[in-house]
Amino acid sequence: MIVLTRLNNKSLTVNSDLIKFVEQSPDTIVTLITGEKLVVRESLHEILALLVEFRRSVLKGLPVFWDSSSFHSPPPSPQGSEPESER
Repeated sequence: MIVLTRLNNKSLTVNSDLIKFVEQSPDTIVTLITGEKLVVRESLHEILALLVEFRRSVLKGLPVFWDSSSFHSPPPSPQGSEPESER
């Protein structure tokens, strides 16, 4: 969720998963996947920064062993267990 500001200075919280696209000409218009359009004070670049910051905060909750190199490999085995081939 990100917090944006309407033109009347009222804050609103937007579910970032519902944002379809953002355009600026000259006002910033956020179009949601529902078709609803929101006119906000933040610039396109400010909204992008808010989205990136929110996504990073969500991804920080992933387990430590998650990275691009471990995507196709199994998670690390518990300490003290031997692979089946060595038993």
